[in-house]
Amino acid sequence: MVGGGAGGLELVTSLGNKLGKKGKARISLVDAGLTHVWKPLLHEVASGSLDASANEINYRAHARKHHYEFQLGRMSGLDRTNKAIVIAPFRDEEGQEVVPERRLHYDTLVIAVGSTANDFGTPGAQDHCLFLD
Repeated sequence: MVGGGAGGLELVTSLGNKLGKKGKARISLVDAGLTHVWKPLLHEVASGSLDASANEINYRAHARKHHYEFQLGRMSGLDRTNKAIVIAPFRDEEGQEVVPERRLHYDTLVIAVGSTANDFGTPGAQDHCLFLD
């Protein structure tokens, strides 16, 4: 699974609980962040009525609990012939490489990298809204 947003996290959790727990499949999640924040709650975070850190899901802890593996990184390539994704090197704040580029082989690949906001042409939306993208 590439992408730990709402859809990706839901699917990887379900697959981990059903297949990973029984050793029937090795389930992996690749995401560029260490945590997931449920975006529909961001308006509460912005207003100060919700603490974002208290409502984040830590992928590593979640993976242990739900029987899947978590890989920190961004997908930078797809090798369909060899059924592998390329995960870009992970760099720290100073640009130093912390984790080198690597390949993750798959039997079945799901790419759930999210979506972009759509204002559906609503007059004034572009001028007066902040989008979550």
